[in-house]
Amino acid sequence: MKLTHIRDVIAVAERGSLRAAARHLGVAQPAITRSIREVENILGVVLFERHTRGVVTTAMGETFLRRAVVVQNELRLAQDEIEQIRGAESGHISVVLSTASHLTLLPRALERFRRRFPHIVLHVREGLIANCEPLLQDGSCDFYIGPLAGCQPSHQFLVEKLFDSRSVVLARKGHALAGSVSLADLVPGKWLSAADAIADDNELDSLFARNGLPAPVVEMFGGCGLTTLIAAVSSDLLALVPDQWLVLPNIYTMFETINVAEELPSSMTCVVRRAHLPLTPAAEYLCDTLRWASQVYVAAVTHGHKHALFSDKPPLGLVRALG
Repeated sequence: MKLTHIRDVIAVAERGSLRAAARHLGVAQPAITRSIREVENILGVVLFERHTRGVVTTAMGETFLRRAVVVQNELRLAQDEIEQIRGAESGHISVVLSTASHLTLLPRALERFRRRFPHIVLHVREGLIANCEPLLQDGSCDFYIGPLAGCQPSHQFLVEKLFDSRSVVLARKGHALAGSVSLADLVPGKWLSAADAIADDNELDSLFARNGLPAPVVEMFGGCGLTTLIAAVSSDLLALVPDQWLVLPNIYTMFETINVAEELPSSMTCVVRRAHLPLTPAAEYLCDTLRWASQVYVAAVTHGHKHALFSDKPPLGLVRALG
């Protein structure tokens, strides 16, 4: 079996038709048709069911596709690694960051990384470990940074703690419940569940139940951090989110944090990567840069300068703390 066979099978599966795959790869459709038939003859199984509007992978096709994607990704990573070791500054890096990691780490890390590797193509997605664990397994994603959110990665992964994260109750400026001092005061409030926060709606229920309170009324579910922030700032909905969401001044000034007496959920922000295969040099440098950004964040929190972290003129105490 040739590498072009693997390439063609993946392209057809991703594009949903032979014609679309041929157009994507820049080859003639008969060549793609012939390639797929050759793979099916080699394996002795049918990989795709033909329909009037395209093709659908069979059960055997899905089985082959899982392995094919791993092979293709590993070959790409091997090529990037060799070229970078030889001094080239090209290649691709794919990472998944939680919303908190986007806001806290990426702004400071990105400029430093781009100076060192200006020609590397970055693919950065927002998500949680549950969303990207399959991508880590097949090599589509180099590493993840964010909370584990109740998901314990398997032994296939290395997990490295960066810092602790705590939750805060978020409300728009001027919210009627902004002066609340306990969860009991927030029982009349309406909530949105942040999909990329430390707490989801079940943990909200658990939080209120632990304190002998009725379950909160959840009127909206946010599909991502941006949805949650927009909904919270433009309505009276409350949200339980990681405090890192408020690190950027232009976000912090739009919200109130309601300081309740009860203990709120906490978590750890971690790096998760495959245990038995190294990152490419460029991906390792990006990971190191994000680690450095986490150390900067921890120093800023320790010295009480979290909200000045991205200021053009940071306080002298923060400058000294960062060396």
